[in-house]
Amino acid sequence: MNFGKLFRTFLVLVVAGVAVTGLADSTSRDFAQKSLSRALVTYAAARTLNGVVSVAQGTEVALEPGGVGVVLTPGQVLDPINDLIERFSSVMLVAASSLGLQIILLKITSTWGATALLIVALAIWLALIWLPKLQDSKYVAPITNVALLFVFVRFAVPIVVICTNFMFSTFLLAEHDTAAAALDGASAKIEQINAQPDAQDGDAARSQAGQAEEGEAEVSGDYIKDLIASGEEYMSRIGDSTRELAAGVTDWFGNMSVSDKMAELKASAAEATVHIIDLIVIFVLQTILFPLGFLWLFVEVLKATAARTISAIGT
Repeated sequence: MNFGKLFRTFLVLVVAGVAVTGLADSTSRDFAQKSLSRALVTYAAARTLNGVVSVAQGTEVALEPGGVGVVLTPGQVLDPINDLIERFSSVMLVAASSLGLQIILLKITSTWGATALLIVALAIWLALIWLPKLQDSKYVAPITNVALLFVFVRFAVPIVVICTNFMFSTFLLAEHDTAAAALDGASAKIEQINAQPDAQDGDAARSQAGQAEEGEAEVSGDYIKDLIASGEEYMSRIGDSTRELAAGVTDWFGNMSVSDKMAELKASAAEATVHIIDLIVIFVLQTILFPLGFLWLFVEVLKATAARTISAIGT
């Protein structure tokens, strides 16, 4: 019986020492700040990718195969991933809000007022353990429950944050770093693909060249009009044939360029989708499932402790 009292006294003193020194508070606060910074960086990367994809979706390519005007938007293949990014941004906003809430709760529960209430409750609990006069059955349960309630209020958030960070660092950190780096790479790659010269640029250059040739032909025609009318007509026909041939070749290469660009965009979108899903799973685990799981476990431990303490003191 004395050993049990000594063990419970030791636990009470350890809890009081941790509360007064703020060791758990500073450690958990550092973990929460790092997690929040990580979440905000990932959120910014998601918004950057969303902007890059939106620009790529709005890019139009004008083609004239066989003289028929066609406007293509190869960036529309990114529409599914754009929807996924919007949902991912919402998840990251919730995750960042959850981490910010944890930081605020850490500041509230680590105040001297909360610590003082905990010390008073632990002192009464310690007196209940050692003073036989207080070990009446009508005092044991209320005092024990109140003391453990203050332990819960004071240490629930720090313990949840520390345990969650341990699980994240052990099992999820490497996957998070890989997925976040791949997300940045996907943004750069899609932006690079979208910046490549396309058929529209070729059409514009071809149009400018055609206008320049027409201008030169007009000048040349004005110059030799009175001298060689038949030669002007002959040279004009040759020029028209040459331009038609060049336009056909340019359209052919332009079609190849659009097809390659669409294939590259699809590949980049598929790669980014996998990493976005990974990040969603990681942050849901870190900010929702792990905290709820550890909070439930902490409550169950306190309930078991209360039951055993009441039983031991009452006997």
